[in-house]
Amino acid sequence: MKVSGPLVIAENMREANMFDVVRVSDQHLIGEIIEMHGDRASIQVYEETSGLGPGEEVVSTGMPMSVELGPGLISTIYDGIQRPLEKLYEVSGTNIHKGVEAPSLDRNKKWKFEPTRQIGDVVEAGDIIGKVQETAVVECRIMVPYGVKGTIKEIFIGEFTVEEIVCVIADEKGKEYPITMMQKWPVRKERPYKVKETPDSLLVTGQRVIDTFFPITKGGVAAIPGPFGSGKTVTQHQLAKWADADIVVYIGCGERGNEMTDVLNEFPELKDPRTGESLMQRTVLIANTSDMPVAAREASIYTGITIAEYFRDMGYSVALMADSTSRWAEALREMSGRLEEMPGEEGYPAYLGSRLAQFYERAGRVVCLGNDGRMGTLTAIGAVSPPGGDTSEPVSQATLRIVKVFWGLDSSLAYKRHFPAINWLTSYSLYQDKVDEWADKNVDVHFSEQRTLAMRLLQTEAELQEIVQLVGVDALSHSDRLILETARSIREDFLHQNSFHEVDTYTSLHKQYRMLKLILTFYAEAGEAIKQGVSIQKITKLDVVERIGRAKYIEEINVDKSYDEIEADIKKEVKDLIAKGADEL
Repeated sequence: MKVSGPLVIAENMREANMFDVVRVSDQHLIGEIIEMHGDRASIQVYEETSGLGPGEEVVSTGMPMSVELGPGLISTIYDGIQRPLEKLYEVSGTNIHKGVEAPSLDRNKKWKFEPTRQIGDVVEAGDIIGKVQETAVVECRIMVPYGVKGTIKEIFIGEFTVEEIVCVIADEKGKEYPITMMQKWPVRKERPYKVKETPDSLLVTGQRVIDTFFPITKGGVAAIPGPFGSGKTVTQHQLAKWADADIVVYIGCGERGNEMTDVLNEFPELKDPRTGESLMQRTVLIANTSDMPVAAREASIYTGITIAEYFRDMGYSVALMADSTSRWAEALREMSGRLEEMPGEEGYPAYLGSRLAQFYERAGRVVCLGNDGRMGTLTAIGAVSPPGGDTSEPVSQATLRIVKVFWGLDSSLAYKRHFPAINWLTSYSLYQDKVDEWADKNVDVHFSEQRTLAMRLLQTEAELQEIVQLVGVDALSHSDRLILETARSIREDFLHQNSFHEVDTYTSLHKQYRMLKLILTFYAEAGEAIKQGVSIQKITKLDVVERIGRAKYIEEINVDKSYDEIEADIKKEVKDLIAKGADEL
């Protein structure tokens, strides 16, 4: 036997299979077989291996790395291999001891099971046979496990633990399958579904730069690459807090411990805008911080996405945040180096791109298994932390080949305190056409038209800024200076959003539309005034300009009334200016 950090090589393992979970030494350390050579198995150990030496016993469990799925997942915080951290804390204190075990789902807690099917009903894999009210806002739907089909012979009502039988199904040959509320599923295997559909409806995040300019659909995939300090984690926290999803799965993969502490402290106190309950009532957290064993970091994103697929299969809209996939790729690189594999670009393994694709391709909008035709969506949003903010490195490039939305964070915007620091000139969304159709139908018929005009003004501003740097702003015409003024308003009043302000932290789609309409109404009215000979200096000194800037702090309930007043004042003040200009002439 050989030990190299988290890699253990064991002999006489001919009976074992790839990806089997093993127990290493008398300390029962958890590991997984990742390579086989004859009877030699290379094992990545998910715990600290100090003190291990040759001659230690390795025992295969004969099962792949799996997660437990059932009531009790919501509001729990797990480590990368689905051990509940609160239970581990009770057993071993602040630092996890080696070989500590705790069941992922509480074996003693009783859940009230309410059947939705009757004796004699014919059911198949994916059919919902009962429900459990897991939290105030989430109903856990108990499904027939994959591979089971038949007639319900017995079904019970009452309070049960996750291991107790709640239903018995008999197949055509009379073989009986006892069904519990808990399922197990291998994390590296995608959960099955009937059909994958095209994502077409907007995932509302409440972040204006995302929803209006670079939207993501329910079932879409997005990446947030950005250098250190540009706001990746805060952006993901905002998405986790406010995204229009039924369930949020947040994976802190190799991140700082204090960032996960912030999540744990904030989420229970935050009120969910949809339900009025605590955000933790619909959140699952997976914490594999940077000081935890590196091998478990590699497993953490698979653990997270399998839990997310389970809720998707119930017919829920699930949002998964992975922060950050670069740390996961670093764990992959470390294990690959210890296995002495041929390195690819920058030392990453040659299979980096395919592993990333396997992860992101598990997202989507699907018709779930079962006879009721329910739809479920899983949206995956991954942060990427390229060294020095260089997105030409392998992890960023491999990610961009897979995802359809790119929110490029810009350190220069972050240094100017413009948050979210998403660069509107480099970011893109390939879901734009689908979302434009959806928004024109569900928000306002002019939504996409407005967005296109605002984007054009921002791009024109970038071109005009080059001229300004050469010859100064006074060389521009009044209409070009109006474009600069309007683009400044779009940047500062619309795109800039304060995540710590109780009103500005979340903006509904209707308010986003009305805010942009205010700015573009000002642009249209001021453009008419310039044609009538009014100078740009007089236009920028209007009182209403400041009111447009403060409009984002108006509460949702007062939006229509207040914005109607501001629009009327824009028209009145510009009209007065034109009349005054005519008098002077």
